[in-house]
Amino acid sequence: MTSDPPAPSQTAIFTELVRDHMRAAPVAVAAGTPAADAVARMAAGAASALVVTATGGAVAGLVTEQDVTRRIAYRLDGAEPIEEAMSSPVTVIRDDDYLYHAIGVMRRRRLRHMPVVDASGAAVGIFELHDALSVASAQMVDRIDKLTHEGTIAGLAQVKHAQAAVADQLLADNLPAPDVLGLISQVNGDLYRRAMALSLTAMAGAGEAEPPVPFALIVMGSGGRGESAITADQDNGLIIADYPDADHDAIDGFFRRLAARMTETLDAIGLPFCRGGVMATNPLWRKTLGQWRTQIDGWMRRPAEAPLRLADIFFDFRAVHGDPTLARALRDHVTERAARASAFLNAMQAAQSDHRTALGLFGRLQTEPGRAHRGQINLKYRAGLPLVEALRLLALRHGVAETGTMARIAALAEAGVLERDEHERLRDAFMVITELLLRHQIRSLAAGGVVDSWIRRGQLRSRARRRLVESLKAIESLRAWVRSEFTADAF
Repeated sequence: MTSDPPAPSQTAIFTELVRDHMRAAPVAVAAGTPAADAVARMAAGAASALVVTATGGAVAGLVTEQDVTRRIAYRLDGAEPIEEAMSSPVTVIRDDDYLYHAIGVMRRRRLRHMPVVDASGAAVGIFELHDALSVASAQMVDRIDKLTHEGTIAGLAQVKHAQAAVADQLLADNLPAPDVLGLISQVNGDLYRRAMALSLTAMAGAGEAEPPVPFALIVMGSGGRGESAITADQDNGLIIADYPDADHDAIDGFFRRLAARMTETLDAIGLPFCRGGVMATNPLWRKTLGQWRTQIDGWMRRPAEAPLRLADIFFDFRAVHGDPTLARALRDHVTERAARASAFLNAMQAAQSDHRTALGLFGRLQTEPGRAHRGQINLKYRAGLPLVEALRLLALRHGVAETGTMARIAALAEAGVLERDEHERLRDAFMVITELLLRHQIRSLAAGGVVDSWIRRGQLRSRARRRLVESLKAIESLRAWVRSEFTADAF
């Protein structure tokens, strides 16, 4: 790749968390504290805002310097409780939320300060808009505004619609395509979380109780790898904490209804239903942790066509909402179990052996022979997929838990499985393929055409064609080596 790498802040603002930029240990007083004492606490801590807490530590309100000036200095007796001066209800944000999301919320609501809370709702910091904007350029703020509409179905649909424009801008800034795909995946993960929040709120409004047990919402396929393109659909599931069998009807019934609401919301905002039914509404993809472990063990004991196909979809999962310990426990099980399942991995390699690249005789690009796509190359299935599959096989065999393609390449190189020059060739190959795919999809969307993975060979300029050929050669070399390694294991 010849372009210079972008400044780290271009992506950091979309991947870093609120906790990385908040002011920790907020000045806080309990409700009922006299106003004069609260102001003295602010002055002693040189704080521009003070959090008022209710019983149990939850945030009850916020007092800013402006509140001190407007409500206390000339209007309120110092002995009056601080509640008389605080702003309430107050907008808060979780410490594990994304930095760009916090900036967007504060800009929309014209807030200068926002309390940061942990999973229990207790205040753990103060987020100040000035601090966050110091790491964001004006152009970056414009992108943030496009990706952080209000959490309504209409607002989230606007977020989904804005993805392509933001991706185009970032590519124009020479951001590597895998990083742009990562951002799209991050935004989709945010859409999943916000769709889940809307669904839980709707269920509560209909008289449903809170979730009866902890759970984790997972995404699979390209979303699980952090490599979602413009046209991602739904590939999701639920990992539910184990519970007594006697409670199955009630507990699974709750999560079945929740999954239905969530998938309908996602479809409404622009993440369409999976035509293959890979969604949490399907019991195959909605299980307790113990049931997931049992199912995975069953797949690996019986490497027939159906289990291989299901495992291929599932293995790249990652959590986007809920209890992350459930997803980590399942990932540990998959990683440990797969490394010992030689017969299963051999069968998976054999099932994928005909997934060749678009590299034909004498190193020429091979297009599709059929009338529907004559002269075209499918960048997803004839370039990206053979690389993803080969690296997944190696990762499973060598106990590598990472799911992203670039992360797998790095981890396999670190483990000595890939030589350094091979590591570089495969990284470059993935960057070339993803950039061609992403630019093609953005152009198609802008032109009002079908957004897919088919690109005409004639559209490729000579340099792009050479880069694609070299990329496919690196992938075919990897596939040949993987084939020889796994074939040797089979005899």
